[in-house]
Amino acid sequence: MKINSTNIEGLYVLEPLNFQDKRGYFREVFNISSFNKLGLNYNFVQDNESMSYKGVLRGLHYQKKHPQAKLVRCSYGAVFDVCVDLRKNSPSYGEWFGIIISSQLGNQLLIPRGCAPGFLVLSDVAIFNYKCDDLYHEDDQWGLRWDDPDINIRWPKVDELIISNKDRLFPYFKELI
Repeated sequence: MKINSTNIEGLYVLEPLNFQDKRGYFREVFNISSFNKLGLNYNFVQDNESMSYKGVLRGLHYQKKHPQAKLVRCSYGAVFDVCVDLRKNSPSYGEWFGIIISSQLGNQLLIPRGCAPGFLVLSDVAIFNYKCDDLYHEDDQWGLRWDDPDINIRWPKVDELIISNKDRLFPYFKELI
């Protein structure tokens, strides 16, 4: 597995080895031993999967009392995945990182605790998977506006943007400070 740093401390792009031939491919998407050798010591306790259609934007979501590190990947289709650093003591506080994650590329994003991730579906359908190192707590769900002008995420253009009412009403970054 290849690991690449980003502009956000602790946020990594992971590229698993891909073995392909005329039958298809084999890809190891998670191995705790490999993670530990890379110094990535996480205890993932929950796996989630969502299916979304083209133009769906989910996020930017986070938990305050029970922050979660996440290992995200797209097992079908493609998404533009984004992470905003909300850790006040971080040198990259308020910065964002975005990357296309797809089943074809097989790449993954390791998101540290204290960040707000979200994604925009670029393919007709996408199946998005993520491992979490803490359980989801319904009473601890928060969010940040996807279109915050201070963060200024450069989302790819899609024909129709589909966003839940809840996600549309999240506060702006300056309201969180």
